[in-house]
Amino acid sequence: MDFVLYDNVAQFYDDVFEVLLTHEAQNTLILGNLVTGYKGEDKFGWRDPANWVMTTVKQGEKVVLVGLMTPPFKITLYALDNNVDKISIKCLVDGLNANGIPIPGVVTEKSLAEAFADEYCTPRDLTHKITMSQRIYKLTNVNPEISKIGTLRLANQQDLSFLPFWVEGFHADAVQGSDVNVSEDIEKYNYHISQGKLYVLEVDGTPVSMTKVARETPNGVCVGLVYTPPYWRGKGYASGVVAQVSQVCLDKGFKLCTLYTDLTNPTSNNIYQKIGYKPVCDSLEITFE
Repeated sequence: MDFVLYDNVAQFYDDVFEVLLTHEAQNTLILGNLVTGYKGEDKFGWRDPANWVMTTVKQGEKVVLVGLMTPPFKITLYALDNNVDKISIKCLVDGLNANGIPIPGVVTEKSLAEAFADEYCTPRDLTHKITMSQRIYKLTNVNPEISKIGTLRLANQQDLSFLPFWVEGFHADAVQGSDVNVSEDIEKYNYHISQGKLYVLEVDGTPVSMTKVARETPNGVCVGLVYTPPYWRGKGYASGVVAQVSQVCLDKGFKLCTLYTDLTNPTSNNIYQKIGYKPVCDSLEITFE
């Protein structure tokens, strides 16, 4: 097996796009980021592929393992046909080591994440811990029995009075025990609005929940950044905004919507399944220490 390190996103795209597409819903993270980098239309923050680590492991001409890291985030992986092969994983780790590329962690399908973490950390005498257990879901049809709640609209500049707190509230909830730290850099929040993919749900003229559409793939799109502030929770607003935005995406021609859930939150997992989301696979986010 051979380790390949790329310095050209177009070449990387040519080698791995069809491989990733075989499990499109599972690969929404790595595939969506790759499409963004390949198009080159959005280089805000980490999205510039000039800073990416793009790798494959090949057996002859066949790609058997794909790795993409968009610093400062963890590496994302996909093993062809979900065949978790220790030899290919070792080849990947050896290649990263030989090129002096440190890896802060991994986020991918559960069994592959565990195998990579063991192979990477053991010889370094590093420890690794699971920072999030997730499940990937996909939807092809919204449950018609879901009641429509409130009014859906795109976020706008006037929402900057509360939007930064909601964005940081989402991230604080995602990392249990974290504080809400609103950045002084307004461009961070303007970016979300400028993409025209951040939606706000209003009830009686009051914003109560939000979600964002991101990481477009050939047939699908990922629904994320789902947040309802604590004082509006328990009223069905999160399910309402996700259901409506999912239908908007399907109406635009996407064949499927995907999302990630925190497996430690049974409420959200139950809500999304009622909307029509079905499990694809489990995924782990593992941090190396």
